[in-house]
Amino acid sequence: MCKKCGKPINQTSITRSSTCDFCGADLHSCINCKFYSKGSHYDCRETVDELVKDKERANFCDYFSVAAITSSGSIATDNKAANAKAAFNALFGD
Repeated sequence: MCKKCGKPINQTSITRSSTCDFCGADLHSCINCKFYSKGSHYDCRETVDELVKDKERANFCDYFSVAAITSSGSIATDNKAANAKAAFNALFGD
């Protein structure tokens, strides 16, 4: 889903010039990347060397991989810590 408007991304390949069919937002951007993590070094879980100032604009990052965004607008994570925490909370509550 597009992080800007929440509509599904219907494109199979996302390039630097790809835009959302509904809102026109750049798709090859930090906010649509599965490695985007606000608060991390340069807001990225990858070891990027340069700061991308505008996280909503298209960029040339080689690490870009489109994020699986849930209907609530949050990025679906596939990391072990998040899965373990969710399993713990399911067993014992928040």
